[in-house]
Amino acid sequence: MALENTESQMRKGLLELCILGIIQRHKEAYPSDILEELKLAKLVVLEGTLYPLLTRLKNAGMLSYRWEESLSGPPRKYFAMTEEGVKFYEQLRTTWDELSTAVNNLTTPL
Repeated sequence: MALENTESQMRKGLLELCILGIIQRHKEAYPSDILEELKLAKLVVLEGTLYPLLTRLKNAGMLSYRWEESLSGPPRKYFAMTEEGVKFYEQLRTTWDELSTAVNNLTTPL
């Protein structure tokens, strides 16, 4: 069994939670800033992975966006969480906290 594949699947499973967490902390976020924060946290994600996920979350009613003119290029799309998105994020956080505690309890030596 390849460790690399297992690590990749674990990271993919947590990506939605991490992205929503970044947006929640900043109130709104530009995709390249999200990518930078993920990179700094050692969760390297490609644009080709992030943009479809943001679109899926927007289409599900979890995110909204606004356009802002940029002095150095095309307009920028900033994402923010909707009320439904905040509730969803809080549920994900609860699930993560419970799961993390359970895994730590099961994997910590006696």
